[in-house]
Amino acid sequence: MSLQNRSDIYYLAAQEDRSAERVQLMIPAQLRVPGARSFQTVVKDISLSGFSATAVNRMHPGSLCWLSLPDLETQQAEVIWWEDSLVGCAFVNLLSTIVHDTILARYRGEKIPRRP
Repeated sequence: MSLQNRSDIYYLAAQEDRSAERVQLMIPAQLRVPGARSFQTVVKDISLSGFSATAVNRMHPGSLCWLSLPDLETQQAEVIWWEDSLVGCAFVNLLSTIVHDTILARYRGEKIPRRP
């Protein structure tokens, strides 16, 4: 499946599931675009499907990037929007609930909820 088709499918699914909780946080991270070195960023919010983060340099919708959070596997994402030094990205693959819960527990100081 081409990236464009995946993007279209993802976009439609994301619009259907806007009820996914977007949690506001402040997570120091690194963001990298193809052909460039990673740069320091701060993730402002995160959900199973995406995140927003600081990005002083313009990032173009449709381009790929990679988000590296401390002690977690790097996640590939697609830029959806960029405005006033903030970028909004959709993960190419949704975060697992385990990874999402781990991030929330670490950066909100909560215990990881047990799954039935």
